[in-house]
Amino acid sequence: MIVQKYKDMLKGKSVIRQLSEFATARGKEIGYENVFDYSLGNPSVPVPQKFTDVMIDLISTRDPMELHGYSQSLGIPSVREKTAESLNQRFGMNYTGNHIFMTTGAAGAIAHAVRCVTQPGDEVITFAPYFPEYNPYINLSGAVLKVVPANVEDFQVNFEAFEEMLTEKVMAVLINTPNNPSGIVYTTGTIQKLAGIMQAKEKEYGHDIFLISDEPYREIIFEGTDSPYISKFYKNTLSCYSYSKSLSLPGERIGYVAVNPECTDAEYITNMCGQISRGTGHNCPPSIIQLAVAQVLDLTSDLSVYEKNMNILYKELTSLGFECVKPGGTFYMFPKALEEDAIAFCEKAKKYDLILVPSDTFGVKGYFRLAYCIDTEKVERSLEAFRKFVNTEYR
Repeated sequence: MIVQKYKDMLKGKSVIRQLSEFATARGKEIGYENVFDYSLGNPSVPVPQKFTDVMIDLISTRDPMELHGYSQSLGIPSVREKTAESLNQRFGMNYTGNHIFMTTGAAGAIAHAVRCVTQPGDEVITFAPYFPEYNPYINLSGAVLKVVPANVEDFQVNFEAFEEMLTEKVMAVLINTPNNPSGIVYTTGTIQKLAGIMQAKEKEYGHDIFLISDEPYREIIFEGTDSPYISKFYKNTLSCYSYSKSLSLPGERIGYVAVNPECTDAEYITNMCGQISRGTGHNCPPSIIQLAVAQVLDLTSDLSVYEKNMNILYKELTSLGFECVKPGGTFYMFPKALEEDAIAFCEKAKKYDLILVPSDTFGVKGYFRLAYCIDTEKVERSLEAFRKFVNTEYR
């Protein structure tokens, strides 16, 4: 007999993916250039040329067995060392290669981190709005995801609700900053207060509470935004990173877990991740991608287009009457819909070939997400569709 829980999951497929598939199908009818697809967070700028040059050089000069064979289960040692050195130089940390575990993107990093610090039945707290895939990431590990209601005033942490929910059963807190879907970046003040509450609860309960920091948008920060490095503020932090956004490499599935050297049992956690891989089938991210990324650690794609797109959309949408907390990073925006039912709002938008994601999937009612990682020319053309949509449906 097949396993019922996975069969049941087929009824709850990703809304984001469904909308992306709709946009693709609609594009076949009218030309994809005429579909204003704000559904999927797929980077729209090319990889740095140096990454391409490095790949060509590796393929041309290195032993094929080194490039295409299995790496060590924790990742290639030289890559782990270079990653630690880069983090230390940028953020004033003291990682070594022994604190780095290479993964298949941030999703793989979270999957390992949560299994390192929770057992079945333990609770993990996150904050709305949140990335909906956190549900399978956490719940399928045997832990239980609990969601703190959103602070819709500024999408910083709802501390009153958080303190009520931070019970003795909570073994980890999962945060995402810069945030998908809101585009908000947690301030230094927010992180300091969060860390203080967690430290007090660790003492009260007599056990560690780990902070799992999901950071794939760490490099997409807009001008003037306060963006602290989380591990500097809380010793029991496991930083989960992906190069998908910074280097525009989502299809290559490469990232890491960085274990704060000051955290409890830091000397064991990376090796534990290797053991967890044995049970999840994760084993060994692609060797050639590890080697290539290690040569461009401190580079990014040209990420400036995202701030440009944000400013264009923010100006137009607010002029049309939308309420929106201005993003401080990422390539997402989270305006309030013009009616309470965000699903109905987004369905109406489809008539104008605007593909928007309702906020219900992110744990909040009455908002919608735009992933504006598309060409600026297309963003500008979409403005007339927004005007027509608003004036026809809501004036």
